Amino acid sequence: MALTKRQLFLRRRSRTRNRLRALGGGKPRLSVHRSNKNISVQLIDDAQGRTIASASSLEKDLGIVGKNNVEAAAKVGAAIAERAKSAGVTEVTFDRGGFIYHGKVKALADAAREGGLTF
Repeated sequence: MALTKRQLFLRRRSRTRNRLRALGGGKPRLSVHRSNKNISVQLIDDAQGRTIASASSLEKDLGIVGKNNVEAAAKVGAAIAERAKSAGVTEVTFDRGGFIYHGKVKALADAAREGGLTF
């Protein structure tokens, strides 16, 4: 029986999260969410259950409202790297969720690495 796109997405997401839980080493998790219109990212401390920093393409000060492309994802990645460094975080684990590491997700990760985050 063939699986639906949603079922495949949920399998990828659970596989990714379980692997991060096992190998994360207590580092904060850089969690990405991508929709058809926006991209957002959160820096989450799972031990305390709180969000350290976040960035989204919906923020007006980034100047990319209404755009969802690779350039917008790169700006969001640079913004989260800057906010993470100001919060004192340099090492994270990258949680792509169920999204394939390609295109916008890859651009966000590369921009975050260039901004000073290591993962």
